[in-house]
Amino acid sequence: MTPVSWRQSSYCQESASCVNVAEGEHDAIMLRESEQPEVVLTTTRTRLRTFIRAAKAGQFDQVAEF
Repeated sequence: MTPVSWRQSSYCQESASCVNVAEGEHDAIMLRESEQPEVVLTTTRTRLRTFIRAAKAGQFDQVAEF
């Protein structure tokens, strides 16, 4: 298994709670929160791009709480 090289945004320098991102095998994108690095979400570039565009467009602004 290839070692994972995690990256975080430069905006995270002032905060303890940051999202880290890494490239995985077969076009996988891995995401984790710096406060819980053992929990890793895996997605694809296409799905992550779609999610980011939807968030920027405000599609999740009115999401109801469970």
